[in-house]
Amino acid sequence: MTNKNEQIIETVDEQGNKVSFELLDIVTVEDIEYALLIPVEKSEDEEENEVLVMRLKKDGEDFTFEAIEDDDEFDKVAQYIEEVEDEIDD
Repeated sequence: MTNKNEQIIETVDEQGNKVSFELLDIVTVEDIEYALLIPVEKSEDEEENEVLVMRLKKDGEDFTFEAIEDDDEFDKVAQYIEEVEDEIDD
């Protein structure tokens, strides 16, 4: 069964392989947008609900997803996501 609201994003990984992700949400932290993505196809070494967080760059009509290389930046985004989840749970 396909969720009509799901958005599938196709991108190319570092090895040149096409990878599909479901876009779960977009969050903004310190005026930077981040995409929360989950792989459409799970590999054997992935955890069941592993969510990828990537920086979202807009260039006109085009979007680019970038890996977050800076640990401090990633920690800020992860903390924000945890705070939002805690608010939702309450």
